[in-house]
Amino acid sequence: MVRNRLSMLGSRNKILIAEVLDQLAMRLGFRAIDGLAERVVYRELFPRGLTALDDLDETTLGQRPNMAHVTAREEVMALLRHLKLPLDERGRRRAAARAEWFAQLDQPLELDDIISA
Repeated sequence: MVRNRLSMLGSRNKILIAEVLDQLAMRLGFRAIDGLAERVVYRELFPRGLTALDDLDETTLGQRPNMAHVTAREEVMALLRHLKLPLDERGRRRAAARAEWFAQLDQPLELDDIISA
């Protein structure tokens, strides 16, 4: 679960929301992570069909990239790291093993699985 747009709340409310979501995460089995902040740079990139992960240079932007672009890229990369998506080979193997494990949950054990020689 991604917490998003928390910049509109006071710091006390942010802490309370984080604590409640962490408690729910433990009870319901999900992960709660910080999402993206409300940044002007995202609104500037979107109409051009760009994201913070694109190669942003003077030709693409019409201006030199600034710290807002760097910060937005770091924020998106942090979100992707926290999501732990199977983006590389290790992640794809892990996702496949997890899918196989879940597929076997409802299968009864075979006698050979219980008793070995």
